[in-house]
Amino acid sequence: MKILTCNSNRPLAEAMSAYLGVPLTNASVRRFSDMEIFVEIHENVRGEDVFVVQSTSYPANDNLMELLVALDALKRSSARRVTAVVPYYGYARQDRKTSPRTPISAKLVANMITAAGADRVLTLDLHAAQIQGFFEIPTDNLWASPILVKDIREHRGSEDLVIVSPDVGGVLRAREIARRLDADLAIIDKRRERAGVSEVMNIIGDVEGRLCILVDDIVDSAGTLCNAAAALIEAGASGAYAYVTHGVLSGGAVARVAASPIGELVVTDSIVATEAVRVAHNIRQLTIAPLMAEAIRRISEARSVSSLFN
Repeated sequence: MKILTCNSNRPLAEAMSAYLGVPLTNASVRRFSDMEIFVEIHENVRGEDVFVVQSTSYPANDNLMELLVALDALKRSSARRVTAVVPYYGYARQDRKTSPRTPISAKLVANMITAAGADRVLTLDLHAAQIQGFFEIPTDNLWASPILVKDIREHRGSEDLVIVSPDVGGVLRAREIARRLDADLAIIDKRRERAGVSEVMNIIGDVEGRLCILVDDIVDSAGTLCNAAAALIEAGASGAYAYVTHGVLSGGAVARVAASPIGELVVTDSIVATEAVRVAHNIRQLTIAPLMAEAIRRISEARSVSSLFN
């Protein structure tokens, strides 16, 4: 087994490498003066089972291209099998046509990864589970919920908890975490009554006097999450915390979270933390390195991956 990393999240790749006791493959991923990406592998990979670690986070297009070029380099170097390990799958929110004459970019990216030479894909908490079906190759979509649940138990286990989905689309995810914690479930019903009018939030469930844990797969601008936390506090909740798998946190999201009623936002390291995230007083990262590394080991040894979901 060999592990190769591109540039999007080297700290995560190094942590996975340390967990497995397998050194990172000696390779360089660099750019020419016109910003063309060039990948060169400095050791023999012929006949090897190679895992390429690369989140397609910001800058999404550069990181995606690094992944594609690395996959091509490995196939042309006669690697036996190449697995694209994509902790955060960019373009996942474009998983369907939301209006006429728009793309399904999540499918396009799946086609590109396959065409570049990937034999398998390993990812985490896809925005929509059906994206697995966009690939014509085996795809393992891991769940971060065991890691999140463990942290909730350790830090909030003594509280009267309610797990809250910030929108209707995330109910299945919230219900699964509520089941694991034996907690109640609440849902934020978000509506925009007409253009130019702010969203109206209705809370389905009993939150008064209870600690609310908002759960989601992606936090980008953090607007929905902060508004949901404010609505919960207004409805009488004793506090609002948030657990999200992928901390995109673009633009002014970190400042928005810092100024919000959210007691703490917990994200994983599927996306490398920016300096703003590292110094934020109410944002904390959990590592997914053991989970991803164990999945890599099991894939390499042809063992079950599904037991990691438990």
